[in-house]
Formats: sequence, structure tokens, C-alpha cells
Amino acid sequence: MKLSRLFNEFFESEKAGGVLLIFCTAVSLLLANFFLKDNYIQLWHFQFGGHSATHWINDGLMAIFFLLIGLELEREIYNGELSNLKNASLPIVAAIGGIIVPAGVFLLFNFGTNTQAGAGIPMATDIAFAIGILSLLGNRVPASLKVLLTAIAVIDDLGAVIVISIFYTSTLAFTNLFLALGIFGILLILNRLKFHNLIPYLIGGVVMWYFMLQSGVHPSITGVLLAFAIPFGSGREKSPSYILQHWLHKPVAYFILPLFALANTCISIDSAWHTGLTQSNSIGIFVGLIVGKPLGIFLLSFITVSLGLCALPKDLEWKQIIGVGLLAGIGFTMSIFITLLAFDNHELITQSKIAILIGSLIAGTLGYLWLRATLNKQT
Repeated sequence: MKLSRLFNEFFESEKAGGVLLIFCTAVSLLLANFFLKDNYIQLWHFQFGGHSATHWINDGLMAIFFLLIGLELEREIYNGELSNLKNASLPIVAAIGGIIVPAGVFLLFNFGTNTQAGAGIPMATDIAFAIGILSLLGNRVPASLKVLLTAIAVIDDLGAVIVISIFYTSTLAFTNLFLALGIFGILLILNRLKFHNLIPYLIGGVVMWYFMLQSGVHPSITGVLLAFAIPFGSGREKSPSYILQHWLHKPVAYFILPLFALANTCISIDSAWHTGLTQSNSIGIFVGLIVGKPLGIFLLSFITVSLGLCALPKDLEWKQIIGVGLLAGIGFTMSIFITLLAFDNHELITQSKIAILIGSLIAGTLGYLWLRATLNKQT
């Protein structure tokens, strides 16, 4: 399988970003618990413009991350793995399984409790971490496996955005929502008129983000909407979508996601931290990420392929789909992101973050070891 230049750029930037995320997480945990402690934690609560630094990162900069995800999804739909229904079916079905089953597993432990809102936590995949772990396997990884994992992760994150917009919106200011959607409509008209200058789209995106923020809907969805408003054209190097996606790779991988990791993993861990791991919320996160993800991805893929609705790539075997499912259990960025929307109790958020870090570490390690064993004979 021949991979496009833009896909390779996306994959390489996410791979490097994954390594940087690991480093930033380790540094943040050390600073929050051993060196600067309270001063470091307070740094992220610094207020400007009426909001904390962490709030600006989570609600502002992360919209740019979702813009990149949207652009990659758009490229896959028009020109990539998802442009052909037969090829698209497997990652779409796998992603759906990887969304529904982990959420269901979480609810098995938490339904009817004050933590059931966390069902979205084990649903999404951290693209950077997952790709970073996969890259450690070197050239033994078939191109189709890289594409499958990336497509599943991108669709997972789109699913997370939809879930956030529907289930994590408590109040709606309809005037602001209609204004945001009106701007989106204007940008779509510009697209249809083949207006290819990026500046109006970017300005419109900022204004749309502001009204979406004021509407009560999480502004992360603005990034995805803007991505599909920006003209794709032929998808070649001079198209606005290609130019913007190419430009965003490095800022997102080397600045936005590391900053998110630093801001959201400054967790002060006390001596009784391990007691929270036995709570139903933490157990739901563990089992959802480590068992629910690979189980959902494998089962739904196997059923639909067996029914002839999808096709497994010729150079892949079912045992490698299990490995993909395990890597997809690395929630990290998106899981933490949803945690902050699901809960407002500081202690519960901290417990959830610790569970996410441990669960993602276990899922990533198992995924790496499993694929290393199953890919040994494929080079």
C-alpha cells in the first residue's frame, strides 16, 4: 500500500508528538509532587481574560487540535482510506465497536451512581500516543496497519466530539448557537463558491468558536466544523485543506498537545492515592480501556467481516487486530479531556486522571508486546 505524503507527515508528527507527550507527562508529575509542587499547580490556575490558563488550553487550543483531526478525516474521506466504501467499512465499524463497548463496560460498574457521566472517558483514543507506540516496532509494521490504527483513532475522536456535544452540554444559549451555525453556513457557501483564500475561513472559525463557547456547547466541535468548511478541492498541495493541515502538524504535535499534557497532568498525588483505584469509577476506566477497547474493536470487526460487510486487509491477520485494539485503549489526552467535562469534583477528577494514566500505560504496553510477537515474521 502506497501512503500519501500528507498521511506520512501526519503519522510522523503524531509519532514524535507521542514521545514528547510521555516526556511532558513525566516532567509535570515530577514538578507537581517533588520540586515546585504548589507553585507549579497554581501556575496553571493563573487567571487572564476571565479564565485560567488551563481553561484557555482546553477550550481554545484544543479546538485547533480538533481542526487538524477534522482535516485528516476530510482527507481520508475524499482521498484516503475512507474514500472507498469497502476500505472505509472496517475502520468505521471497528471505531464504533471501540466506542460502544468501553462505554458499556464503564456503565456496568457505574450505572445509577454519581459517576455514570464518565462513560465517555474510555471511548476515545490518543492518536499521538498510539502512533508513538506503534512506531517503536519499526519497519515490521505493514502500511495497512498504520492506516487502520490512524483511521480508527481519528473516527474515535470524531465520535468523542459528537458525544461531548450531545451529552456534555448542560445548558444551551440558542441565540449564540444559531449565530455559530450561521457563520458555519456562510463558510460553507464560500466553499461552494470556490473561494480558496484561507484568511476568511480562519477569521470565521475564530468568531464561530466564540459564539459556540458562549452557547454552552463545547467549542472543540468548532474545529471539526471548520475543517469541513475549508475547501478540499483536489486534495493536492495547493488546496487550502492541504496547506492548512501541512502547517498545523508541527504546532499541534510539538506545542498544543504537550501543553495540554503539562496543564492536565499536574496531579498532586497523596499517600492514599491507591485507594481511589478500587472505586467503581476507576475500575470502569481500567476495564473500559484495557478490555473494552480491544474487545469492541475485534468483535464488531470480526462479525462484520464474517458477514461479508467488510474486508480485512490481505496483509493483516486477526491477531493483529487485537493489537490495534489494545493500542486504541491508550486514552490519555481525549480521556482526560472528557473527564474534565464529566466531573466537577476535584478529587474525582484526580482519581480519574490517575486511572487513565495507569490504564493507558497498561494498554499501550500490552499492545506493543502483542504486536511485537505477532509481527515478528512480517518485514
